[in-house]
Amino acid sequence: MTLFEAPASAPGGQPSDVNSAAQHALAAELDRKLEVLETLEERLGAIRDAINGTIAFSTSLGIEDQAITHAIAASNADIDIFTLDTGRHFPETLDTLFETEGKYGIKIRVMFPDSAEVEELVDSDGIYGFRYSVESRKACCEVRKVRPLNRALKGATGWLTGLRREQSAGRSHVPFASYDPVQKLIKLNPIADWSLEKLEDYVAANKIPVNALHAKGFPSIGCQPCTRAIKPGEDIRAGRWWWENENGKECGLHTQSDDPGFEPKDRAA
Repeated sequence: MTLFEAPASAPGGQPSDVNSAAQHALAAELDRKLEVLETLEERLGAIRDAINGTIAFSTSLGIEDQAITHAIAASNADIDIFTLDTGRHFPETLDTLFETEGKYGIKIRVMFPDSAEVEELVDSDGIYGFRYSVESRKACCEVRKVRPLNRALKGATGWLTGLRREQSAGRSHVPFASYDPVQKLIKLNPIADWSLEKLEDYVAANKIPVNALHAKGFPSIGCQPCTRAIKPGEDIRAGRWWWENENGKECGLHTQSDDPGFEPKDRAA
């Protein structure tokens, strides 16, 4: 019997409160199990054994996600891999996508934003309107990242990510597994406890392709207009939306669902 089963739907197509509570409990059990496993491959195996249904891995093609992609490919795990193409990636990011597919002989599903929504956004806010306010920037992330993510995760029972606790203060308590109230599935972070040193050692030992920008001072890589190299001593996410306040900068893919006190709102499909 698997640890996680897709919930039955309540009227309107949403899981009932009973099933939601059950998923919370199942996520907590898997979180404890993953904590005692040592290797990434063991953790992926436990995740795949525990979850009945589609597990979708959202890769940004950064170093964390490249490590997970390697482990998925090396173990031939039945996990769907996708990435979000916002239309504003660095060329080096697209090079990494091409190199990764070639090295591992896999196909990474590419999700694009709705063109009509992008046109409406630019018409309303301007080509660089995201720099005028945090609200405008989040509106851009909503159209270019969050909504495509929602489509990519539709029908999945597990969502795999490369979040690490060391990445920022806002991610310092990221669990290995938790119930996501927005996506209504189990969110899985198998390298949550990895240090940067452990990550880099794993990548070097396995000759994993990484984005060339990492060697140029870009530890966290997003859209080209929103990412700069960091300065010595800066937080590793300081180069993301650098014109904003340093506290809790996120694009909306993770912040809400990782906040235990968050009450989900209706999201655009």
